[in-house]
Amino acid sequence: MQTFTHPHSSGASITKIDPSLKGDSSGNWQWKLYADVCVAAAMRCSGGACIKVNGFVCKNNASAADFFFAGLAKPGVVNNVVGSIVTPANVMQIPGLNTLGVSMARIDYAPGGLNPPHTHPRATEMIFVLEGELDVGFITTADVLISKHIMKGENFVFPRGLVHFQKNNGKVPAAVIAGFNSQLPGTQVIAATLFGATPPVPDNVLTIAFQIDAKEVEKIKSKFAPNK
Repeated sequence: MQTFTHPHSSGASITKIDPSLKGDSSGNWQWKLYADVCVAAAMRCSGGACIKVNGFVCKNNASAADFFFAGLAKPGVVNNVVGSIVTPANVMQIPGLNTLGVSMARIDYAPGGLNPPHTHPRATEMIFVLEGELDVGFITTADVLISKHIMKGENFVFPRGLVHFQKNNGKVPAAVIAGFNSQLPGTQVIAATLFGATPPVPDNVLTIAFQIDAKEVEKIKSKFAPNK
C-alpha cells in the first residue's frame, strides 16, 4: 500500500490498494480494464483518509476537459541552479489518463543546463528533441554509461528505473518532449533524494557511501535543505 494525495481532493491522504492489477510473466503490472475510460474522481474523504484502488477511483461522467492539457505548449521558465525545468503532463494534470498507462512531460534547458541524474521507478522514458542539442545518457546495473549527443528531431530512450541525465552543453536553450509508459512515472533525483530527505539520511551512511567526511556531508545537505 502507498499514501498519495490527488490535486482534486480535499488534500487528505489516500491509501492505495491493488485489486485491479495483474502481473505478467516478466513481473510487470498491467491494468485490467472494465470500462472505456476511468477519469480520476475528486476524493470524498472522511477522517483524513480514503481507501481506493491503485491509481484513482472513476468519476461518473467524463468530459473533454478531463483529457485536455495545454501546459506543454510553451517553454517552462528556467530559474533554478541546475538550469532546467520539467513540466509534467501526467494523471495529476490530466485526470483522463487514469488507468491508461501513459503520460508526457516537457523539459526545458538553459544554455549549460542539466536535468540531474535521476530515475523513474515506474516507467521507461523516451525523449524527442524539440529544439537545441543535448548530451544524454543512462547507467546500467553493470555500471556502464550508455551516452549520446542528440539533436533536434532525434529520440533517445531511458530504460525503466535506470539512473539517467540530460545536459545542454550548447550556447542556446534546448527543449524535449518526454513520453512515459505510466500515468505517474515517479521521479527520484539522486542528489536531492540522498542529501535532502526528510527525515535526513544519517551522516554516517553518507560518509561511508561517498567516502567523504562529515563536514562535506553537512555542506552538501545544506544545499538541498527543504525550504521552510
